[in-house]
Amino acid sequence: MASELPNVAPDRLAAERSFLVDAIVAEAEAVQRLAERIGTVDAAAWHAAIGLIERCRGHVVVSGMGKSGLVGAKISATLASLGQPSHVVHPSEAVHGDLGRIRPDDVALLLSFSGETEEVVTLASILKADGVARVGISAKPESSLARQCDVHLNLGDIVEACPRGLAPTASTTAMLAAGDALALAVARRRNFSADDFHKHHPGGMLGVGLKPVTEIMRFRVGVNLAVVPESATIGEATSTAGGVRRPGATVLVDPAGRLSGIFTDGDLRRVFLAGQLDPAGPIRHVMTRQPQHLTVEHLVRDAVRLVRERRLDEIPVVDAEGRPVGLIDVQDLIALRVVQD
Repeated sequence: MASELPNVAPDRLAAERSFLVDAIVAEAEAVQRLAERIGTVDAAAWHAAIGLIERCRGHVVVSGMGKSGLVGAKISATLASLGQPSHVVHPSEAVHGDLGRIRPDDVALLLSFSGETEEVVTLASILKADGVARVGISAKPESSLARQCDVHLNLGDIVEACPRGLAPTASTTAMLAAGDALALAVARRRNFSADDFHKHHPGGMLGVGLKPVTEIMRFRVGVNLAVVPESATIGEATSTAGGVRRPGATVLVDPAGRLSGIFTDGDLRRVFLAGQLDPAGPIRHVMTRQPQHLTVEHLVRDAVRLVRERRLDEIPVVDAEGRPVGLIDVQDLIALRVVQD
């Protein structure tokens, strides 16, 4: 049970709210100015950096000290998730044996806001002598790091969100945004697809969302889901939905076998309450015509979107000709924990 919020004086609350907003705005402005630089003076450098990583046949080795190193770990993880093998090497550990982790066909991504971090500059000079390609990211295009790299990406002048200008805040946010943009641009050049992404994310919610809906359907035509002609009566249609694992809807088809409607348990209640429940009446008069549906090409995330946006509990799945092959029940998605009950 959450504890009650303490009472705070209005003037203190207003001051803190203003401070929080100013801090977030400062970080957002740093990213915005970076975007503007890419769109104007620095486009060629970014193009060159993307090309170096696109042609990389080894790993992208990311290195930085302190907060830059922590940002670098996330950038490395993003690269790996987008199909580019990557790992992190601590710049101090590199000169104590970890240089063996870096090979000639790798690309080094070196991070230092000042561009003068001794350990990072030293690593850059060693890798330069070894012929390893180097991309540097800093806020100083004339820095020592920039001079030691094949390509330098300039973060530009940044004012930290920290009121004393000490804690790395806006600078690390801009550096992270730069790394993400670089990774995404490389993936775009390589035509990295959703299927490729799924191969790198087989687990967790991302992996589940990228599965075809046909992999998670409990109700399948010819197994435990009957399709009913729209010419059937209400009594005939509802009598087909028996069994222990019954779906929450009846799927209706036209004379060509294509999906034409759906009759849900909710529809049944509506008809009953309206006094229209005549078992001998045609189902086509009370069914939902041309219902929202998915195809065999759709993914679980598409089913989740329909459930959330349209409040659907049952979603028919059809083949390329529009013939039903199954039914996604909201309970299928709840069981996968991609939607909440």
